[in-house]
Amino acid sequence: MTEEQLSYEDFIRKAIVTLRTPGYKGMHTVFSGFNNAFKEYFKGDDPVQVTTRLAKEGKIGIRPVKGGVMLYLPEDMPKPGPSGDDALRKMGLK
Repeated sequence: MTEEQLSYEDFIRKAIVTLRTPGYKGMHTVFSGFNNAFKEYFKGDDPVQVTTRLAKEGKIGIRPVKGGVMLYLPEDMPKPGPSGDDALRKMGLK
């Protein structure tokens, strides 16, 4: 019996859920082995191009981190931290 190949989106969503470290909502693309698994499953396709496109479409979240990026399901994407303006206002400088 042959399995039908997953779409890029389904593969990435499955990877995020199954490869992330317990207790974390995101998955590191390098340390989890995701990049290599993606290239093997999709016969050399570029995971960076695909994940960037899906992030622009709002289907996944991406956050740069040391050594690569973290991938998130959209609903698990961390909220951005305070802006520089917020910090300056708290400091009474704006």
